[in-house]
Amino acid sequence: MFQYPIFIILGLIPSFIWLLFYLRKDKRPEPNEMVIKIFIYGMATTLPVALIEWGFVNVLKKFDLSSTMMLAIYFLLGVALVEEVAKYLIIRIRILGDPEFDEPIDAMIYMIIAGLGFAALENILVLFVLKQPDLMEKTILTLTGRFIGATFLHALCSANIGFFLALSLIKKKKNLLYLTVGLAVSIILHGVYNLAITIEGWSKTIIIITMLSGLFLLVWYEFKKVNKLILYGMKQADN
Repeated sequence: MFQYPIFIILGLIPSFIWLLFYLRKDKRPEPNEMVIKIFIYGMATTLPVALIEWGFVNVLKKFDLSSTMMLAIYFLLGVALVEEVAKYLIIRIRILGDPEFDEPIDAMIYMIIAGLGFAALENILVLFVLKQPDLMEKTILTLTGRFIGATFLHALCSANIGFFLALSLIKKKKNLLYLTVGLAVSIILHGVYNLAITIEGWSKTIIIITMLSGLFLLVWYEFKKVNKLILYGMKQADN
């Protein structure tokens, strides 16, 4: 029982590290209270999402599906779809009408904050189920794996949705198209990642590294694109 407070602190660390990294991308930092609020909303979403995922897998068991098909449907629809939509809804409901949401890059930043909050509670829950012996070794390995894996994935998938959300707000005539594309890309990549971690052997590592590296480069490009949109808007305002 004494290790639970330690697990809470350790479980937050991967999200905090990525949060500090991505907050530096915002040249006009968001208020600390907003960052904390959205991070907590992300954490709070984890438990209801877990219940939905649990219910989904129980419904799937009623169908006569192969184990491969069941895994594919579960990871794509029961996990990736549910989690990415839940993170998006936090920003849609809690942020879009807020005065602090005042430039395109905010969509990416706040989506990342929500995603990292979600990942933080996931990390804590994963640590809670670890068993003795070699608890410290398991904790370190688990946190390291989630830092470069699941937590990073949540940040990247959320950022991608945030980019397309920003585009949808700028180019209102195609807002539904942009949102659909952003959500679809993140859901598919999230689902592929979940499937990849079930594979045995080196192919799993290759798929995961390739996918995360590609998604990181995509998000890096999206941040540059959003910053150009900000500069373009400033020039238009000056003219």
